[in-house]
Amino acid sequence: MNKIFKNIVLIISVIIVILISGWGFLFPSHMENTMTYILSFAIDGFGWFYVLSTAVFISFCLYLGFGPYKHMKLGKVNDKPEYSFFSWIGMLFAAGMGVGLVFWGVAEPMSHYHSPPPHGITPHSQEAAEVGILYGVFHWGIHPWAVYAIVALGLAFAKFRKELPGLISSAFYPIIGERIHGPIGKSIDIVAIIGTTIGIATSFGLSTLQISGGLNELIGIENSIFLQLSIVSVITVVFIVSVVTGINRGMKYLSITNLYIACFLLLAVLFLGPTLFILEHFTKTLGSYISGFIALTYSTTPYTDNEWIGNWTFFYWAWVISWSPFVGTFIARISRGRSLQQFIIGVLFIPTIVTVFWFVTFGGSGIFLEMNEDISMSEQIYSSPETGLFLVLSELPFGLILSLIALVLITIFFITSANSATYVLGVFTSQGNLSPKNVLLISWGILISAIASALIVSGGLDGLQAIAITTAVPFTLLMLFMIVAIYKSLRKEGIEKHRIKRKEDW
Repeated sequence: MNKIFKNIVLIISVIIVILISGWGFLFPSHMENTMTYILSFAIDGFGWFYVLSTAVFISFCLYLGFGPYKHMKLGKVNDKPEYSFFSWIGMLFAAGMGVGLVFWGVAEPMSHYHSPPPHGITPHSQEAAEVGILYGVFHWGIHPWAVYAIVALGLAFAKFRKELPGLISSAFYPIIGERIHGPIGKSIDIVAIIGTTIGIATSFGLSTLQISGGLNELIGIENSIFLQLSIVSVITVVFIVSVVTGINRGMKYLSITNLYIACFLLLAVLFLGPTLFILEHFTKTLGSYISGFIALTYSTTPYTDNEWIGNWTFFYWAWVISWSPFVGTFIARISRGRSLQQFIIGVLFIPTIVTVFWFVTFGGSGIFLEMNEDISMSEQIYSSPETGLFLVLSELPFGLILSLIALVLITIFFITSANSATYVLGVFTSQGNLSPKNVLLISWGILISAIASALIVSGGLDGLQAIAITTAVPFTLLMLFMIVAIYKSLRKEGIEKHRIKRKEDW
């Protein structure tokens, strides 16, 4: 009985995940229709709440990074960073948004160029081009990283300063105390596990469709169910081997490799594409992002139809929040020993600068080709976003080689995301142990790939994605309480006692 109670979080989570996945496999249309209605309510009814909450998350992160607690460490006073700065940044992207940046770096600016926000902007105009890139940066810049940072900070303080279990519930210890070990804490952990499992299974399935679509576009392989399931099988084996070898080996080296590949692809497109246009647009976009930051942050549409902002901004914030237990936990795991200022600069600002350059380079190249070279592609990208990157690369010198490199990049980012999610699920279901047993990691890897495969076959990925995003409503509330918990923890420790020398261990 004690053993069952000890594993109650794992047992309940797996049962619920299997039931939800079974619903999607057996009755995909029913699930999609039901969850689309619920998701529509969650986004339309709570969009304003996501907007305000995201603003609070950013404000709190800035306060921690540049306020009186900026020199406090995520760990003991004498703890040193476990990873070099370069490795750390590589793993941030690998777990956070690497595959999304590659996928949407062309697709989102081109989609907004074709169908801009309803502010009187003419499609396919210069204004639509500028707004298209700006909104891409807005959706992938500081805001989502601030969401991940809050969860990472809450868990890092609990685990590395208080030596509590590496569970989401531990972040609430300053508020509910020992009750984190009871029904309240276990309920929080179950919600985190369900959201993570469903979210990564959905991402697994959608990324598989992108890879299979890329192979079809590049070398003409039929985009069949057999190809898609073969991709799932191969990638499952690779990411399970990677996660079993540990973060310090598999995940670390894959992340560094991907960072080099991403830098090479970025520079190749910069110099083979419209270089001057990209550099000028980078300056303009960065300026527009900074000057319009507050207006963008609080943007809603109370007087007009909110379909556009609901489908993009509100949807993004809900999706990011639903992913935050997994990404935030992984970021916490690799950030031990860094000061709050190092953490905020590394998690919020460096990824944002990279994001600006990435969107301007790839999205800007696509827009330049359509506006100046008469190569029409925005309509196709709007209807089939997965083709965007390959369409743009195919128009550049050495297009086939660049497309193959991009496919490798997507695949490795895909592997590292699945790797980090499997590791986090192992931590969540082993009472917060940061070194979960291999059998648990392998089991989660197989379960995730099985769910993704089943829903690829049945066509139930959209319904499962809707369920994952719906978990954002309760988790947004939990994150706001997490801010209170972090602040209480900081106040209790006192800044003077824990002030350290300002020399940074970059």
